[in-house]
Amino acid sequence: TALDKFLTRITKGRWSFVRLAGLPSMMLTVVGRKSGEARSTPVLCVPYGTGYLIAGSNFGGPKVPAWVFNLRAAIEASQTVGVSFHGVDRDAVARECVGAEREVVWAHMNKTWPNYAKYAERSDRVIPVFLLEPAA
Repeated sequence: TALDKFLTRITKGRWSFVRLAGLPSMMLTVVGRKSGEARSTPVLCVPYGTGYLIAGSNFGGPKVPAWVFNLRAAIEASQTVGVSFHGVDRDAVARECVGAEREVVWAHMNKTWPNYAKYAERSDRVIPVFLLEPAA
């Protein structure tokens, strides 16, 4: 992710390694729940309606990515998050998808990136899925 952050920064958000591979990606910026400082991380995203879906997959690893905890804290505090998609920055409102809704969006995400299913097979945890929609 460090190289992806670097590439994204020097191209002013227009390119990332994920995007070079032909997949949609964004830079997600969330205030750290402990530090209070804005933290940015590149994530694979899937366009959905007027927003984007992202998954805390960690490539199927056993640990939940740190950004997931920060995003959940932002949701709980009704804070917006920053989204940079193809060099366009905007604020977004996030919510975690659960239950039947999660199953629907998870299937949609797997159409874009079938490896999500492989990540789920490798992991003992349920991979969290979030919908980020433009803030008013």
